Amino acid sequence: MHDLGSGSVLGQLEALVDGWDGSIERRYCHLANAAAFLYEQMDDVIWLGFYLTYGSEGTLMLGPFQGKLACTDIQFGRGVCGNAAQEKRSIRIADVHTFAGHIACDSASNSELVVPLFDSNHQVVGVLDVDSASFSRFSEVDQQLLEGAAKILSRALWT
Repeated sequence: MHDLGSGSVLGQLEALVDGWDGSIERRYCHLANAAAFLYEQMDDVIWLGFYLTYGSEGTLMLGPFQGKLACTDIQFGRGVCGNAAQEKRSIRIADVHTFAGHIACDSASNSELVVPLFDSNHQVVGVLDVDSASFSRFSEVDQQLLEGAAKILSRALWT
């Protein structure tokens, strides 16, 4: 990511999603811009986007993203996204081919970082998912920055 030390990436993201009016349509607009912004800020990323909770069955449904075509529905507990949602924690995988139950939406993906999004009651409302063709692409610093981004989005769009 560019400019990690200055906090400007998170500051720009916060300004980007400021002023949500409560509508689902505006939420999708903000998430689409957030996906585009974060995708442009990261190097060596082939997919970045959101999966949002859908229904009461513990399903994540494809939301706004940047990259190639993606899987549309992922059950909680399946793949990296579903496990991050079910466990309510970030999951960083250096080699997705070693992750039991990995869902290969894009065969070029070799590493992945998934960060959950929460509402004001700490219920999972979605995940931020980032994939790379490189192995071990995502660092602890990347994880912390994307967790910061997820907190900004959660606070701005689900409270």
